[in-house]
Amino acid sequence: MVRIEAVYDGGLRCTATHGPSGEKLITDAPVDNMGKGESFSPTDLLATSALNCMLTIIAIAADSRGLDVVGMSGSVEKIMAGGPRRVARLEIELTLPANLSDEDREFLIRRGMACPVHKSVSEQMELEVKFH
Repeated sequence: MVRIEAVYDGGLRCTATHGPSGEKLITDAPVDNMGKGESFSPTDLLATSALNCMLTIIAIAADSRGLDVVGMSGSVEKIMAGGPRRVARLEIELTLPANLSDEDREFLIRRGMACPVHKSVSEQMELEVKFH
């Protein structure tokens, strides 16, 4: 279990502290929701969590097979919906190393699609993932 503490700093900005490491993270409300947009918004972090979780799970799976995936990359586009305001869709693109065998590539894709964040989001949110 991990505890994260957060403080509202004013101006629609919060500072969160990761209990185990003491690392701090700042969030701002986005410009389209009365904020300054000077940092990640909470929903940006949801999108980032999905992307980084998939990259991490793929790296763990690659390590189990002795595969080198350093340089693997990805991006995520977050699409918002109103009524109520929520993340409606995440479009994730991941680029795996070109030198993988078809068998290893399929193994890593299956593992990446089973990341805990992906499995934890609402079924109301669409998730599109493309592997390159």
